Amino acid sequence: MNSRWSDAQVQAVLQAAENDGQNLDLAMRVYTTRLLGSDPELVLHGGGNTSVKTTMYAMDGSAIDAICVKGSGWDMGTIEAPGLPALELGALRDLAKLDTMTDVAMVREQRRLLLDPNSPSPSVEAILHALIPAKHVDHTHANAIVGITNQPNGEALTRELFPDSIIVPYEMPGFILAKACARYLAENPAATSMVLIKHGIFTWSDDAQKAYEDMIALVDRAEQRLAKGDPKPFTPISLPTALAKPEEIAPILRGALAQESGLEGAPKRLVLVHRTSEQILDFCNADNLASLVNRGNATPEHVIHIKRTGVALPTPEAGELGAFAGEVKQAVADFKADYTTYFERNNKRVGGGLTMLDPAPRVFYVAGVGAFAAGKSLKSANVAGDVAEATIDVITSAEGVDAFEALDEADLFDLEYWSLEQIKLAKVAEQPLSRQVALVTGAAGGLGLEIARTLKAQGAEVAMMDIAVDRLAKAAEAIGGFAVPCDVTNETAVAEAVGKITCRFGGIDILMSNAGAAFQGAMVALETDDFRKAFDLNFWSHHFVARAVVQVMEAQGSGGALVFNISKQSVNPGPDFGPYGTSKAALMALMKQYSVEHGASGITSNGVNADRIRTGLLTDDFVAARSKARGVTPEVYMRGNLLRREVLASDVAEAFVHLAKARTTTGAVVTVDGGNVAAMMR
Repeated sequence: MNSRWSDAQVQAVLQAAENDGQNLDLAMRVYTTRLLGSDPELVLHGGGNTSVKTTMYAMDGSAIDAICVKGSGWDMGTIEAPGLPALELGALRDLAKLDTMTDVAMVREQRRLLLDPNSPSPSVEAILHALIPAKHVDHTHANAIVGITNQPNGEALTRELFPDSIIVPYEMPGFILAKACARYLAENPAATSMVLIKHGIFTWSDDAQKAYEDMIALVDRAEQRLAKGDPKPFTPISLPTALAKPEEIAPILRGALAQESGLEGAPKRLVLVHRTSEQILDFCNADNLASLVNRGNATPEHVIHIKRTGVALPTPEAGELGAFAGEVKQAVADFKADYTTYFERNNKRVGGGLTMLDPAPRVFYVAGVGAFAAGKSLKSANVAGDVAEATIDVITSAEGVDAFEALDEADLFDLEYWSLEQIKLAKVAEQPLSRQVALVTGAAGGLGLEIARTLKAQGAEVAMMDIAVDRLAKAAEAIGGFAVPCDVTNETAVAEAVGKITCRFGGIDILMSNAGAAFQGAMVALETDDFRKAFDLNFWSHHFVARAVVQVMEAQGSGGALVFNISKQSVNPGPDFGPYGTSKAALMALMKQYSVEHGASGITSNGVNADRIRTGLLTDDFVAARSKARGVTPEVYMRGNLLRREVLASDVAEAFVHLAKARTTTGAVVTVDGGNVAAMMR
């Protein structure tokens, strides 16, 4: 590992802080914290913390000895100054003089000492940072460090490798750890680093650069020691010639993770991501994979993201997914049973009173294919994926030297069910479509974009499909969707696009089949090719997308929702709109057919008939021309319905989302047109 310190960057940071009248110590702390946090081999997703001791000033100008510590919820890689809340240094140190203190009391006392009461809560290791006698303190959970400490003789190996460092046996993070470290710090006043067994490493100095580069040097020393081990410590199994694809496997895994919510037809799902690399495949292909994934976590907080153990699965052979699905179902059931026993055993140990968390696994390790990690959102699934990759890296390096040995079950349980972590989880509120994956076609603008935006606002993960590549990219970036350029009239391209979406999210739960165009022309004068184009886009494309998505839904086995953008033209055709009306009428029949054939699988299929909404089909120029032809103003034309109200794209989008959430409605059409007697469904 090499230092990424840049004198030029430091000068720029300090000059900018000085120009803005900011605290220079804090500006330097932000810079070095980002250096550490941007390296995933040092910290991951909220792990690790840093601090700086400095002088702050009260409103009356009096000086305050303060410490700025990384705040809860801030990521070191992207941290800003507000992410390092300031506390009264002396009073924080004094908390360590108490004999005991509960975690909840510690958090309360730390908040009491904040100079700004609106700041985020300081790290649970704030007291420990205050006790370390140096201006800058760095703490990481470096892979290489835990690769050394997490071995049967880890403590001895650590002492041999770091003779000048304080070595602290594992203690629970928080007040207990601070008290333990206080004793070691008092006994070793000249020390400048401290290794926490099966946890991580601290370095400190009055000079920011030295604290940072000491961290890099010690981690590099650990990496070099691990490099002397066997880089390929696992004996591989033999793999079949033809393997199933990740996009074929993911829906099976995701479906097995879906749990009943207590409301029939509304399962609690998880988002699933796939990870693969040479190191991951070496691990997944190990003949002792089942043993490896049950050893425990690399560092304690990882248990929060991926639980204590994972699930090892056999190689999925191409064309044999039925048998594989059965093995997955059994493996998940076994995991849940084991987790329940683990919880009951440890809940009894701590005196009872705890509520069991979701017992489903978070990581599958699949021979020949790689790792699949699950979470309640794409973000949390990616966190789990990153943690799983770090775990594989640590286990591989430890096994190359000797063997990987994690904390014992009791310590990991105590962290998983830590009161402070439970409080964090309790604050997370889910939205109506959280955990759901939706695909919207024709999503680059107009109604499709409005549907995608509405889905996103209700918590769904949204994939957006359109042929307009540049517009789609901008639209997806604007709302946080996943852009998948595709010509939906090409069934091969559709299958490939749905595969990409399945690989990214693990599956699909909602299809908003919206792509279409208003083809015009009198029937007797219509060119056959033009008529076919209307059906290609307004009928066949919907079938191609729906067919591919339904195959994913059936593999998941947890239901789903199809919603088609039909049109009032399907029931109220107009002159010179034959190719549009007839293709949309066929689409209505298609919608009903899907409801008939897949209702037993819990897949609903419905449609929306909308009229006169300003989108790519109904432009301002089109409205002006139609209103002029009828001798009315554009406003009167757009309000030409029973309610005398203009129908907005958001109104139609809400109807789409309503049908996606409707558990007991299928084969239905919702009309959103302000009231049109001729288009009323009979």
